[in-house]
Amino acid sequence: MEAYLFGIPAMAVSQINKGWEHLSAAAQTVQNMVQKMIVGPLLDQQPWLLNVNIPNLPFEQIKPPIVCRLGRRHAAEPVITQVDPRGQTMYWIGNAGPAMDDSEGTDFHSAQLGHVVVTPLKVDLSDHDNLSSWSQSCKDIFHRTSA
Repeated sequence: MEAYLFGIPAMAVSQINKGWEHLSAAAQTVQNMVQKMIVGPLLDQQPWLLNVNIPNLPFEQIKPPIVCRLGRRHAAEPVITQVDPRGQTMYWIGNAGPAMDDSEGTDFHSAQLGHVVVTPLKVDLSDHDNLSSWSQSCKDIFHRTSA
């Protein structure tokens, strides 16, 4: 995301399942994608941010990339708080929650079918639909508190 924020095309790549199984196949898949991006017109466009997930499969079983929207997950498991032998507090981040929306067209669905999943992302988290409502609320709050 940092590269994208600095105007550099960026891509985050992960294997779909934890572990190192078929890591060389994932690396070969990413290398092929990047090589095609370099010679294609994609790098000449505005900066972009891609989230790419590679199945943990042998190279010949990995299906072609599909562009998808993000699915949604249920809430993550709670953070585990422990104290280490030196008395310092440690926090273990809980596992991601299970898929809540893995319908057709989502990254979860395509990943289950063995495809490389590409999701174009954007960073602007602004609630554009409600900016004017929030603006009015803030004016009302400010006006009341300053009177």
